[in-house]
Order: sequence, then C-alpha cells, then structure tokens
Amino acid sequence: QVQLVESGGGLVQAGGSLRLSCAASTGTFRVSAMGWFRQAPGKEREFVAAINWSGDNTYYADSVKGRFTISRDNAKNTVYLQMNSLKPEDTAVYYCACKPGLVGRILETEYDYWGQGTQVTVSS
Repeated sequence: QVQLVESGGGLVQAGGSLRLSCAASTGTFRVSAMGWFRQAPGKEREFVAAINWSGDNTYYADSVKGRFTISRDNAKNTVYLQMNSLKPEDTAVYYCACKPGLVGRILETEYDYWGQGTQVTVSS
C-alpha cells in the first residue's frame, strides 16, 4: 500500500505560478510511475502529466505542454508539478497517482494509488 499526500495548492492570479508536491509513504515510489490528474467542477478527471520511475521520460496533456513541468526526487519519495503561466481554466482539484512499474502511464485506469487531492484556483 502506498499513501500519497499532495500539497502546494492555493489561489493564484492568472499568469502566476504554483508548485505542487506529492509525497509517497514508501520506497515503492522509487520504482513507480507517477502521474498528475485534475478534475474541474462538473467535469471528469483528466490527465495532466506523468513521469517514469527514473524521471527520464515525461508526458503532458496538450493543454499544459510548455507551461507545466513534472519532476521527481526519488531520494525524497516526492513528485512535483511546477505550473507556470496559469490560466483560469487550470482551476481544478489536482491529484497525484502512483503505478508500481518502470514505464510512464497516462491512463487514469492504469494507476493503483491516489492522493486526496489539492485545490488549485486561478483567478482572472
């Protein structure tokens, strides 16, 4: 069992930046793919970004490409999502997810463990 705890959400103006963190409870993190997903009010949860176990491969949704960066620190069992040039449409609850295994994953259904989510609100 892997427990995930997100932090770093908040309220920011359009054009601003936030960095989300997701800390994992076990060393399984170091051999796991990690992903970030988000769910806006009234919408389904959607893929944002993913990273493979080593950090060599990253994947992004088209809507965030060039603005968001996913990274990881395996020594700290933590994955990050740096979000720049934020837009009101980025407002959502952001979730991190964990899939034991070496390959990066972009499908929600492939992930085994989920955090509780952190709210990101971007004002116009």
